[in-house]
Amino acid sequence: MPIILQALLISVGINALFFIFAAIIKTDVFTDITYSLTFIVLTISGFLLAGGFSSGLFSTITAALVLIWALRLGSYLFIRILKIKVDHRFDDRRDDPVKFGMFWALQSITVWLVMTPILILLGQGEVAPGALSWIGWGIAIIGLIIETVSDAQKYRFKSRKENRGRFMAEGLWKYSRHPNFFGEMLFWWGMTIPGLLRFNGWEYLLFIGPVFITFLLLKVSGIPLLEKSWEQKWGQDPEFQEYRRRTAILIPRPPRR
Repeated sequence: MPIILQALLISVGINALFFIFAAIIKTDVFTDITYSLTFIVLTISGFLLAGGFSSGLFSTITAALVLIWALRLGSYLFIRILKIKVDHRFDDRRDDPVKFGMFWALQSITVWLVMTPILILLGQGEVAPGALSWIGWGIAIIGLIIETVSDAQKYRFKSRKENRGRFMAEGLWKYSRHPNFFGEMLFWWGMTIPGLLRFNGWEYLLFIGPVFITFLLLKVSGIPLLEKSWEQKWGQDPEFQEYRRRTAILIPRPPRR
């Protein structure tokens, strides 16, 4: 079975299984951890099919970076949901199996699309890493650091009682309203950049992976939902309006005067 089809079946299967549990007990605990778990399973299976550590340095580094990203994100999101208990994104979906299921279906397709170029690259591991590979990995590591630091800063901010009900405008969030999303986009573009020299023919279509996650965060489930939520919470707050006016929506830069 082609690795792309196999990956689709695995992604849909994992998400379908956890959707059933989540729908029955009406919980949000499984949603984000399943997202990361699917990346982990696909990465390990792709790495092993490529020959594991014997497949070479390129495959090993590629798999290691994705696993580090997924484990970091998964642990962070799991700790967060255990603390807040409820993910308000699902307030109008949780009791409707169709709407709730559509989110899980989108999640399974997202993981599959994002991971497909990575799986193809893993299968080419015997070729020694070139300059473009190291450049791509460097970009991915920068993205991972930005995403990790911004998530940690926001978690610490939200954990302090005196910040309850306040918006985040410290650390990296002083320079971007969504630095974590910027870091995630950088990560996946960096991980796919080696494909510029390693893909052939139709394989260049696999750049739909980073394009799709970028579109999703910019236009669908990332920035639009948060911006709408923030407007409902702090839309009448002059400090928030000033923060939004001065601060870049995505790519970090010094605040406007």
